[in-house]
Amino acid sequence: MTVFSLAHLTVLSLAPPEMIDVAARCGYRSVGLRLIAVTAESPGYPLMNDKAMMRQTKARLADTGLHVLDIELVKITPGIDVAALEPILTAGAELGARHVIVAPYDPDLSRLADRLAAIADLAARYGIMPVMEFFPWTNVSNLHTARAIVETAGRANAGILVDTLHFDRSDSSLAELDDMPSRLLPFFHFCDAPAEKPGTVEGLLHTARAERLPPGDGGIDLCAIAAHLPKHIPVALEVPMDALTRERGPEEVARRAIAGAKRLLGD
Repeated sequence: MTVFSLAHLTVLSLAPPEMIDVAARCGYRSVGLRLIAVTAESPGYPLMNDKAMMRQTKARLADTGLHVLDIELVKITPGIDVAALEPILTAGAELGARHVIVAPYDPDLSRLADRLAAIADLAARYGIMPVMEFFPWTNVSNLHTARAIVETAGRANAGILVDTLHFDRSDSSLAELDDMPSRLLPFFHFCDAPAEKPGTVEGLLHTARAERLPPGDGGIDLCAIAAHLPKHIPVALEVPMDALTRERGPEEVARRAIAGAKRLLGD
């Protein structure tokens, strides 16, 4: 049975306790929680600093039987203080999170690999695996570069997060997926988008952060990508749809996302 996880970006207006309830009602088995805001305009939910919400979140996990697949989003910048991430990882461990998503925002790729290694060493104390996501608007714009960074970091508990949108928008190939050690790909982000690729960074960011499509509703060859990924790994549905959220609410977006994924991948 495919394990579908609800990525927080899909329903980002919901705080973790409400998000978990929505995920349970829609048939998800796990969630990804955004503890660190990505932009000044979008929310994050710092459970490491909010003990009341942490208690509520853990209670909803216990009541629904859902688990936390990942926490996010750590940006690896030139000035990152790796030691300062410990409270976030402590919170992740308290929630039972398996992974922390990290994003490459350092143009010095050698330093980036060193920082990834340091994060992996810190995360290992908590039983958490950092996975680095690649984005076509960063220096780590494709699967090839992401693999090089992770292999340079040289940590057994560091992996790569493939997002079907970013994979499609980059020059990554299915052959590269076939060549990838399965241990580096513990789960993936699944969504769709129009076949026409934006020609600007602003367009890429808008699609990625605000207006994706449920699996099967766009022009990405999702079945091909999924067929070249390791079997039986969790499928995290990251499908922000801001217009539909305003019109019908976040639960409708979560329902459409999992319905589309089930049509393509089965239960």
